[in-house]
Amino acid sequence: MTATVDPDRSTWDVIVLGAAAAGENAAQYASQFSGLSSVLVEDQLVGGECSYWACMPSKALLRPVEVVEAAAHLPGVSARLDPAGVLQQRDRVINDLDDTSQVTWALKTGIDVVHGYGRLAGERTIEVRLPDGGMRTLRAEHAVVVDTGSCPARPDIPGLRAALPWDYRDATNMKEVPRRVVVLGGGVVACEAATWLRGLGAEVSVVHRGDQLLPRHEPFVGSLVGQDLREAGVRVCPGRTISRVERTDPRDTGTGRVHGGEVSATLDDGTLIVADEILVAAGRTPNTDDIGLETIGVSPGGYLDVDDHQAVRGVPGDWLYAIGDVCGRALLTHMGKYQARIAGEVIAARHAGLIDLPSAAPGHACVPQVVFTTTEVSSAGLTEQQAREQGLDPEVVEYDLAALAGTYVLRPDYRGRAKLVVDPARDLVVGATFAGPGTAELVHAATTAIVGRIPLSTLWHVVPSYPTVSEVWLRLLETLRAQRHAARTASRTAGT
Repeated sequence: MTATVDPDRSTWDVIVLGAAAAGENAAQYASQFSGLSSVLVEDQLVGGECSYWACMPSKALLRPVEVVEAAAHLPGVSARLDPAGVLQQRDRVINDLDDTSQVTWALKTGIDVVHGYGRLAGERTIEVRLPDGGMRTLRAEHAVVVDTGSCPARPDIPGLRAALPWDYRDATNMKEVPRRVVVLGGGVVACEAATWLRGLGAEVSVVHRGDQLLPRHEPFVGSLVGQDLREAGVRVCPGRTISRVERTDPRDTGTGRVHGGEVSATLDDGTLIVADEILVAAGRTPNTDDIGLETIGVSPGGYLDVDDHQAVRGVPGDWLYAIGDVCGRALLTHMGKYQARIAGEVIAARHAGLIDLPSAAPGHACVPQVVFTTTEVSSAGLTEQQAREQGLDPEVVEYDLAALAGTYVLRPDYRGRAKLVVDPARDLVVGATFAGPGTAELVHAATTAIVGRIPLSTLWHVVPSYPTVSEVWLRLLETLRAQRHAARTASRTAGT
């Protein structure tokens, strides 16, 4: 698609470099009530990674697997999965990689769109290389917002680059399901991809260097997810790395197609795994190495350091902002969109001459996340370890989700666990983790409790509906009361 604005126009109030979900929000919030004009500059699809290559297609692939797996655990119900039908539904979810609807939304909202590769070219200036090879210079009267995102990191493993491995875009947009796949990594992308690949019929091996999957979560999370994967037939290789990769006839066959012949992955213990494809899911790196940062005195290649207004530190004049993955605060779509709302409101407030500016600090005090594996993992705030690292002396309370009537209704053999991290000095929940089927919807209540600083004494009167999984909140509070009573009794006994 060519530029969707007057080709002779060169000036807007706000330029957003990158039109992913966060960039769209930044443009909207900067202009919707302020009268400021805004333009999105994007060289790929308006809507970005989440809409076409990450959140949306991955959930479209995971949902059918979840339904079939749930049916297998519920007496009287059966279901089967049709891989071709699942891929067709995935294509519908991502609009067949057509961003017409996103562009139409932007234009109807009053946001202009310029298609092309944009780079900073000095203060408030963007140079755009257009699809036809021409160049166009844009200037922002007030602000530039950087939303260029991140890309998959690729470990320096001998033979890996030459093997043309899959990254997450290939996995979410696959046109064919490989018969055998090696997944390198143990984080969210690796675990989710292993779940849908196995569900769609692939033989899957997961190789990760840590002792547990999902190491940034509470320890029981990795154990539950790993157990699920193994029971589904996934080969999980913890504490291992790949030392060498070899591939016969590597070919660039396009996104989502097997990139050549067989792949041989040799692990550091000498184990050889032969597969049809290898998926690298080993972290991400910010897209800042070729966006012109050097023209404004900022070193390229790293995350952009921002303050709580999302303004880039070290750039005078409060004109440059960064949101989403590129600022490294929380590599999650919903947090990028939150940062965008803050940045947009700050830009509008500064234009109006206001002194009291919105801050992103409250939202970053509690980052919610959901991992959509078979055992869903939802978390908010701090883990126990993180709380201790921050100098707190937390109380912790855990509960077996299988003991709830609400989970027994979901499946008789339900398996899951919940944990609260409490700061007793303030009587506040500072972290929560729920792991089990159907727990994703619990995370917003936890986020509300943490961000809203709702005291435990008040949470006691928040009555959960019966029989739902939300009843775990009551059970956790009851268990905490019991723990405190036992501790007081032990202290009195020791004092006599």
